[in-house]
Amino acid sequence: MKRIGLLTSGGDAPGMNAAIRAVVRSGIYFGMEVYGIERGYAGLIEDKLIPMEMRSVSNIVQFGGTKLRTARCMEMLTEEGQKKAVATLEKHGIEGLVVIGGDGSFRGARVLSEQYGVPTIGIPGTIDNDLEYTDYTLGFDTAVNTCLDTINKLRDTMTSHERVSVVEVMGRHCGDIALYSGIASGAEIIVVPEVAVNMEEIVSSINRSRANGKHSNIIVIAEGVMSAEQFAKQLQSLTTYSVRPTCIGHVQRGGSPMMADRMLAAQFGNKAVRLLNDGIGNRAVGIKDNKIIDMDIIEAVSMKKVFNYELYETLKMISM
Repeated sequence: MKRIGLLTSGGDAPGMNAAIRAVVRSGIYFGMEVYGIERGYAGLIEDKLIPMEMRSVSNIVQFGGTKLRTARCMEMLTEEGQKKAVATLEKHGIEGLVVIGGDGSFRGARVLSEQYGVPTIGIPGTIDNDLEYTDYTLGFDTAVNTCLDTINKLRDTMTSHERVSVVEVMGRHCGDIALYSGIASGAEIIVVPEVAVNMEEIVSSINRSRANGKHSNIIVIAEGVMSAEQFAKQLQSLTTYSVRPTCIGHVQRGGSPMMADRMLAAQFGNKAVRLLNDGIGNRAVGIKDNKIIDMDIIEAVSMKKVFNYELYETLKMISM
């Protein structure tokens, strides 16, 4: 394989730039020409390709966002859009494609591989950590650390005023950001889409903690349940304690990637290029039991995310 393409798609995630760097430089190592595709699948359809050299990716490993930029592309869901994308690849002699993104991006890669015969490798780049086949997705660790920093600061002011803080984090229908940031920050309560909300139990938990001498409470809620503002209103109607909502928002997607995400980016990017160099496509790379793995991309996107209930139960034992 002599010429490959690379795109980032869907929501951005810390570590995408580091993965771009790994793909470009690994490709050059194997004697390939690497073309970056700007604005994801939209750029592929619109023929927005740029040649990438060794220096094209200098000094980007520490930056959040994506150098290639990203966009959501509804046209890629249509047969007409897919054929335009394939025509662009053929026009430029692109023999293989690396797609960095989440489940929606992987579904686009799956179509290109399965229906049009384009060797495609998916790199899981999403802060949500909502892909079951891999233990961690690119950007998840940094997003959790961003939440952790915010929650730590909120704890200071909530304790000073003896308040209850409801902190909304991202994750759509996956509660992993809430689960990990909640446990790591010492939150008393975590509310996730995977577990039914019981307001009476939450109020009882707050009352018990106050009786045990705590002066504040942190509740971390995943956006897929409801907003922090909505939850705070419901809770305030059931308790005499002062409740304050905070939505951390899109800062979770930005910022310099942590070491864990930079390492994943390097390993994922290199593995993707190695697969293409061996003439292998239709795969998704990931990490399982601390080992870099690859599997059929169709199987990867078909797996249902399983919530870690054991970890969730851990919170109840250590948050009193």
